[in-house]
Amino acid sequence: MGADDTEVRLWVGSETVAEYVVAPQIDPRYSPRPYLHPVRTLGGVPVTDALPEDHRWHLGVSVTMQDVSGTNLWGGRTYVRDAGYTWRDDHGRIEHDAWLSHTDDHFAERLRWCDPTGATLLTEERRIAARAIVGRDHTATGDAWLLDVAYTLTAPTGRDVALGSPATNGRPGGAGYGGFFWRVAPGTSETFTASADGEERVNGSTEPWVALVGRGVGGSPYTLVFSGLGDGDHWFVRTGIYPGVCVALAYDQPLVIAAGAAVRRRHTVLVADGALGRARVEGLLADSD
Repeated sequence: MGADDTEVRLWVGSETVAEYVVAPQIDPRYSPRPYLHPVRTLGGVPVTDALPEDHRWHLGVSVTMQDVSGTNLWGGRTYVRDAGYTWRDDHGRIEHDAWLSHTDDHFAERLRWCDPTGATLLTEERRIAARAIVGRDHTATGDAWLLDVAYTLTAPTGRDVALGSPATNGRPGGAGYGGFFWRVAPGTSETFTASADGEERVNGSTEPWVALVGRGVGGSPYTLVFSGLGDGDHWFVRTGIYPGVCVALAYDQPLVIAAGAAVRRRHTVLVADGALGRARVEGLLADSD
């Protein structure tokens, strides 16, 4: 993998579990940015979607916000207070800047979050890794692996940067999305936590983990288990109009990164074949620590 690569693969053992699109050539209104897609279970079931018809700017697994000091890096229409969703010429892009390290099971890079003119809003260091889950008997489970995503967003020394969402700009209904976002593969899905079931109760919660059980077009079930909320974060979860899970950084109030300061996050996603229940989820999470 070199600086000119446009796609990177992650492996767990002999299986390719994820592909990373470094510099997508897509409509600027979709706020181009690096993303993971497809991501697969060890059994080969796809668990991500990209450029879907309902929201063309949803790009697999990415880190992005709808409002970065007035720049839309999420893509699509911008939510404007007292006006609703509006097409505006406010789309930026997130650009790969340099590779910092890489092996078959991880990579690290530096990125720039840019406004519509190309000026840098934020710099980011990102590390994404994949590994097998080893049970208490010291053998890999064989049906699940773990994606580990860590990133640091740093503001320029000369100004604060405010991260916002449709919710912080006036949209009701718990639409506080923006942050680490996973657009789930097409098909039916359901969600639960350790103590709650269903989108209505899970969305906006701050539970330690959120599970989404999906069934793709071929009917093969899979389970995704998300962990790693930071201080002030909430879960944004959809299973109705589309399937997706987000660690929302500005769910109900803006997150301001002071000039020269940084925000750090680390999230893990357990990717498993089969429809798992709470007991199995808890066991795998224990094994993945």
